[in-house]
Amino acid sequence: MEIQSKSSWDDGSGGERGLLHSWKGYSYSITPERLLLPRPVLQVALGSQHGVLLVEGGQVYSFGELPWKQSQVPEPAKPTLESALSGQRVVTVAAGSFHSGAVTEDGGVHMWGENSAGQCGLSGLSTVPNPTPVALQDLDTVTVPPQTVPVLELACGEKHTLALSVQREVWAWGSGCQLGLNAAVFPVWKPQKVEHLAGRYVLQVACGASHSLALVRCLGSHDGHRPHVDKCGRCNELLYTMTDKEDHVIISDSHYCPLGVELTEDDGKLEAPNPTTGLKTSPSEPVLPSYTSKSESPAVPTVADPTSVPSQPHASEEGEASLVNGMLQVSDSDTSALSGAESDAVAGAKSSPYPDEQAVKDYLKKLSDNTQTNTQASGGLNALLPSTGGLMSSTPTSALNNLVASCASAVGGRVASTYEALSLKKMMNFYLPSGASRSGGSPGVVDNSAERVRQEDSMQGKKSSSTGDIREEEAEGLRRRLSLPGLLSQVSPRLLRKAGRPKMRAVALTPLGGAIPEDHEVLPTLQTEVWSWGHGEHGQLGHGDNLARLQPLCIKSLNNKEVVRVAAGAHHSLALTAQSQVFSWGSNSSGQLGHMESPSTVPRLAKLSEGIRVWDVSAGERHTLLLADGDCIQPIIYYSGQQVKEGEEEGGNEKELHQQGGGEEEEEEQAGGYTQQPVLLPFCMNLGYVSSVFAGGRRCVALSDRNVMGFIASLHELASAERRFYCKLCNIKSQILRPLLELESLSSALGQVIFGLLQTLANMFGRLCHLTGQHATSLTASLRRCREVKSLLILEHTSIFLDCYNDYCSAVGNFQVMGGFQALTKPSIDLFGKGPELLQKLSECGEENLTTADLLVVLFYLPARHLHEYSRLLLKLATCFEVCSTEYQKLQDSCSKFEASVLQLKRKRKEADYTVHFWKIFPGKMTDSLRKPYRRLICESSNKGLTLQNAGRFSVNWFILFNDVLVHAQFSTHHIFPLATLWVEPIPEEDTGLYGLKVITPEETLTLLASSPMEKIKWLRSINQAVDQALSGKGQDVASGSSVQKLEPPISRTASYTFYKEGRLKDATYEGRWLSGKPNGRGVLKWCDGRIYTGAFKNGLEDGFGEFVAPNKTLNKNDHYQGYWKDGKMHGLGTYRYASGEVYDGSFQEGVRHGHGMLRSGKLNTSSPSVFIGQWLQDKKTGYGVFDDITKGEKYMGMWQDHQRQGTGVVVTQFGLYYEGAFKDNKMMGTGVLLSEDDTTYEGEFSDDWTLSGKGVLTMPNGDYLEGSFNGEWGSGLKVTGSYFKPHLFDTDKDKTQAMKLGHLCVCAEDKWPAVFEECWSQLGCEAPGRGEPEKAWENIAVALTTSRRHILDSPDVLSRSHNKTLESLEVIPQHVGPITMDRYNAIRLYLIKACDTPLHPLGQLLETLVAVYRMTYVGVGANRRLLHQAVSEIKSYLNHIFLIVRFLFPDLPEEGGLIPEPTTDLQEKNEPNSTDALPESPKPARVVSSSALLLPVLLPRLYPPLFTLYALDKEREDDVYWECVLRLNKQPDLALLAFLGVQQKFWPVSIPASLPAPGEKQLVISSTKDACFASAVETLQQISTTFTPSDKLQVIQLTFEEITQEVQALLKQDFLWSMDDLFPVFLYVVLRARIRNLGSEVSLIEDLMDPCVQHGEHGIMFTTLKACYYQIQHEKVT
Repeated sequence: MEIQSKSSWDDGSGGERGLLHSWKGYSYSITPERLLLPRPVLQVALGSQHGVLLVEGGQVYSFGELPWKQSQVPEPAKPTLESALSGQRVVTVAAGSFHSGAVTEDGGVHMWGENSAGQCGLSGLSTVPNPTPVALQDLDTVTVPPQTVPVLELACGEKHTLALSVQREVWAWGSGCQLGLNAAVFPVWKPQKVEHLAGRYVLQVACGASHSLALVRCLGSHDGHRPHVDKCGRCNELLYTMTDKEDHVIISDSHYCPLGVELTEDDGKLEAPNPTTGLKTSPSEPVLPSYTSKSESPAVPTVADPTSVPSQPHASEEGEASLVNGMLQVSDSDTSALSGAESDAVAGAKSSPYPDEQAVKDYLKKLSDNTQTNTQASGGLNALLPSTGGLMSSTPTSALNNLVASCASAVGGRVASTYEALSLKKMMNFYLPSGASRSGGSPGVVDNSAERVRQEDSMQGKKSSSTGDIREEEAEGLRRRLSLPGLLSQVSPRLLRKAGRPKMRAVALTPLGGAIPEDHEVLPTLQTEVWSWGHGEHGQLGHGDNLARLQPLCIKSLNNKEVVRVAAGAHHSLALTAQSQVFSWGSNSSGQLGHMESPSTVPRLAKLSEGIRVWDVSAGERHTLLLADGDCIQPIIYYSGQQVKEGEEEGGNEKELHQQGGGEEEEEEQAGGYTQQPVLLPFCMNLGYVSSVFAGGRRCVALSDRNVMGFIASLHELASAERRFYCKLCNIKSQILRPLLELESLSSALGQVIFGLLQTLANMFGRLCHLTGQHATSLTASLRRCREVKSLLILEHTSIFLDCYNDYCSAVGNFQVMGGFQALTKPSIDLFGKGPELLQKLSECGEENLTTADLLVVLFYLPARHLHEYSRLLLKLATCFEVCSTEYQKLQDSCSKFEASVLQLKRKRKEADYTVHFWKIFPGKMTDSLRKPYRRLICESSNKGLTLQNAGRFSVNWFILFNDVLVHAQFSTHHIFPLATLWVEPIPEEDTGLYGLKVITPEETLTLLASSPMEKIKWLRSINQAVDQALSGKGQDVASGSSVQKLEPPISRTASYTFYKEGRLKDATYEGRWLSGKPNGRGVLKWCDGRIYTGAFKNGLEDGFGEFVAPNKTLNKNDHYQGYWKDGKMHGLGTYRYASGEVYDGSFQEGVRHGHGMLRSGKLNTSSPSVFIGQWLQDKKTGYGVFDDITKGEKYMGMWQDHQRQGTGVVVTQFGLYYEGAFKDNKMMGTGVLLSEDDTTYEGEFSDDWTLSGKGVLTMPNGDYLEGSFNGEWGSGLKVTGSYFKPHLFDTDKDKTQAMKLGHLCVCAEDKWPAVFEECWSQLGCEAPGRGEPEKAWENIAVALTTSRRHILDSPDVLSRSHNKTLESLEVIPQHVGPITMDRYNAIRLYLIKACDTPLHPLGQLLETLVAVYRMTYVGVGANRRLLHQAVSEIKSYLNHIFLIVRFLFPDLPEEGGLIPEPTTDLQEKNEPNSTDALPESPKPARVVSSSALLLPVLLPRLYPPLFTLYALDKEREDDVYWECVLRLNKQPDLALLAFLGVQQKFWPVSIPASLPAPGEKQLVISSTKDACFASAVETLQQISTTFTPSDKLQVIQLTFEEITQEVQALLKQDFLWSMDDLFPVFLYVVLRARIRNLGSEVSLIEDLMDPCVQHGEHGIMFTTLKACYYQIQHEKVT
């Protein structure tokens, strides 16, 4: 290697990268010539006698013979620039035999050269001298003109060209069946889509002279689920045929539809990635991030679900079946039967003739399962079974599947007898391409020389590959089972059936979701298929015959081989796999296949000595070039094929081109020798670091780089190491893991647990293996293309790798801890024999005399060593860069991540070893229950380092700390304490002189004594660390980097725990926050019987807001409580929904209903169940309450005791009856008053509901009354003994006294709802009203607001913005101490309005409750006019109560009726001394404080509807009289009405502002004018109905007066003072015209609730005027 100089490496310097070397043949005398170009070469494409070069910067050069150029270039060897492409940036080039193509970065195609067969896609020209654009137009799209499809790469054959579009579809043009189009006429000038591959994701295309290959990503499961069909959609032939032969049935699925392909709907829908702009790579490489724009969906995502890829059916039997079909039925006129090994059901399934993939896959799976499945898919994907083991249970989609099981295996026997004529060797060759026995051969192999030769070959083949050929394994399996020589001789089907049953279990060795969940868009896919079509006379299609194919067909034997690249020579084909093996097939006339089969019609492995890993291939006319890893880092080149002699090459070539097939042999002689198997080219080491090889015609080309600053060498080393590692993993998988898992006795030998762990381990191994394969492929691709740091996926996606290794090592550790490796010893010895050579070799273990178990441990920990390799190589790469560069940073970061991971995995392994050792010495009985896969030992006290305080003399106390629990083992029992709920604290030594630790768990507290201070510190630290790690959920995965451990884990934490001790919580599970051994904070508590509490805890008990659900067994529904708790009981406000449908909403105390609450009952969810609202005492209705009984249509308002009506109360019914009086034992009993709707009244004794009994007076509506003793139920005939009185007409006193009496026998307003106010006081922190500290009250308010707010933030309902603002403004506490000024008064008023606006504030909550109880009382049945008086006094009592609270919060507020001086303005004060007319003792203006002024504005609007309804009912008669009068008088025009009312003429308006003719002009008032005079005053007065509070209504009346005054002043044009005589008629006119419907109610409401201090002022007089008007109108007689 060159010495590294430290200068930053410049990749643009011409002489160091992309150096081109060219040569022919393989003899020792050759030295490659170097072609000098101004820039590094990126890609070469070779035709028969010419070549095309792509150099950096996107220019294209041609060299060789270019007959299509008009002016023949004098020096054909010298590259000439294709100037027609200047200005275009070319990203990839291709060359056919005599034509060339280039793709530009925007996806445009340019073609030039020979065009006689249409291969340039340009009609009318036989040759195209210069690169000319060719458009691929998608005619399926609706756009006009049709869309041009951008292209990723081209491949050119002799007479055809293929293009791979950005959508991953294949387009073709030119001539011949190798186009894969349903063309009747050739040439096809216009590029057309190959419909047979539509909907598939094609990764790469390659063209031979007359055949085509495509590398296709396997379909994921999402592409497949379609209904099962039995017939081909086009030709209506059966897809499966069954041939009945004497004693067995042959089933074949070899149908091949000769007709074209049509897209079914389903196929059309398959998705394609978006076409992208930006630079494209050739898709045969995985897309490297540096090349693709972000929008592009990565070109090579892995298949999402590998299970959908059909596992390769038993190849030999598959082949036999088709041969039977092929050859036995040759007479059949339908040549499609000759499709031979084309019997690939998969190929069929994926083309549209039958859209039934899933069924076919099931069939294949079943077939493979029942004939010893090929569980040996090389390393990548095998759709095997979930870990349950046993047979695949695919649902029988048709009768076919059931048949398959019994007869698939019979096919083989039949075949053998049919072909006894054929020599054994031929047959062996056909089925067992490169021999099929493991070392030593299997016992029944025929011992003849041919066979021995084959066996040696087979060993060679075995060595050369990690897994050999699929067919070998299977044939070998078959052979081993039946112990028959070579092939099957004819056997009875019964015997065959027995033998054919699987003795082995198939197990998934690849993860079932691609390699790793998130990586499948990042890493290249390994799940691929190779499809071929075109001429097949040399077997170059690989389908096992020499037939041509018009349409693409999948080569079945390459499924599951992880092909990552295909190449085509003139008549042979190559496939390169991820495991660095090369499969070749087709013409082998010059040894170009690298093995001795001639010709080979199915893919076989090329013969290479062991340890040679091929990573690039290219094929020329009769030779193959392989680029491989050798023993050193530098790549080596192998050549396979014909030797080229100088001099006679030209003539030879000409002749060869026109002659195919027949004359090959003579030509060989003439051209010189050829290779038997690939030979190493001696000069390859002189070329430097070769990055890719190209072959074409007779020529070979290699591109190499010089190792500048060691960068290139390091890159090659990284890729080479990854490829080697992948092959290693595949070997372990195929030679150790799979044979072990296939043992049928394995699960019984290991036991369920260990077997499950082994399967997990195998899955993780498969996943790791797959990831490595993908990474190796990606590294190889980046070597071939860009060779830059940014193309390294391992830097961007380090986490994918680290996670994968972590999971794998955990799986190995878990398996090891459970004693898995010991348990595997016997099966391993059975399988691999006593001598562990294979294990020793694979585990790279130098130590002698290790046990099998130890060898297995070493073997399975082997992959973890690769992480160190990553960090070493990344560090090596980093040293190639300046320390400050971003590349260095990236490499350095990744390197340190891997290094950290290495240390961590080492620690994990050490822990697993320690734990395994511990279980060996631990007493067996407990081991079984304590031993868990994830459990690791941290420390234990067998050295008596830790003992229990006060333990008995003979007791055994053994403490064992694991990573998840602390175990306290005693003589025969043990206690397990989960670490998540374990707290440990040191006991200070000075008290006791002992080294003690206190361990707290939810139900126990232990004191442990350590033997020394060191032990104490050790245990304390170990327990704390273990707890901390258990809490962080990392188990023992804490990276070693965090060696700076926190001293102790948090005492507050989240954990789950199940209680076991007797008591309230027995067997309950708590999950949530803890504090020092007690639930504290939010959590969920679940009992076994279904009770669940979710909410806040404090000190181990429910405390705070929470929800509780308790199942009610009898009703089979749940009780549900939501509300506040204290000390484990319901306490505070809450809602309890009973299973019976009742709902209680209110206060609880000590777990029972206590305080103010509402109970709704009745049928669940009926719109109006019965409702009780009122006071509860110890779960009983006691105190004042309102009960609305819907069933009876009655409402009771009064006192209760123990759920019974007891004391005074009022009942109203929906029929208008009204009772007030005494109740006893839930009945009306004692003195009472009863009124019916028509005012019939009874006053006296009652004995039961509505039952009169005893003395009383019955008064009729007209005033007559009966006095005496009454008996009987009201309304059903009363028995009366007494006197009848008819009072004098003028004696109306009786009436008055009667009306007065109502309300005496009911609960007085001040005594109603005491509980509601008490609750508010207690919220403010007072035991009784007014007893407490205002400061404390303000603190409580602040707390209530913040907690409620936090609670609401947690809940999903989002607060409105205005509500949020209100809350924010309430956070500022107004100044509540100091003298009250007007400003302070206003601030208080505003604060109260806001506080009452939100239910989160105690005052707001109080208000909300009061509104609820008020409405409950006076709405519905309660809307009875006789309740008006009570309703009004109830509002007044509310005002008094609330005013008390307000004065408690603002102690300096004057009491009711007190004064606050209004501030006088400065201006007034200045004026006052000078103004002569200022009265010396003019009173200072002042504001009277009253509860109604302060609180009515907040309270009344909410209570207005029920209250006003009562007023309307009460004043109904008067209002009706008034309204009739209003309607009558309003019929008159203005002037007439004014005259009628006696308004003085001088006040009559003469003109009014005109509205219609022209605004601004006046319009005269004439006799017919109506509703025009005093219109503004009328409008103002009408607003009285839109206001709520008396003060607002009085304000409206004042404004009305002002409007009238203004209008009159304008009329008289002078100031003037009203006298009542003048004013009254005018105002009366305005009132009449205002037409206010319920004026009487408005008047009464103002009168009842008016602020007392206003009564005698200006407002009082105005109000009196309005009242007078009302009475005047009622008694107005129209004359």
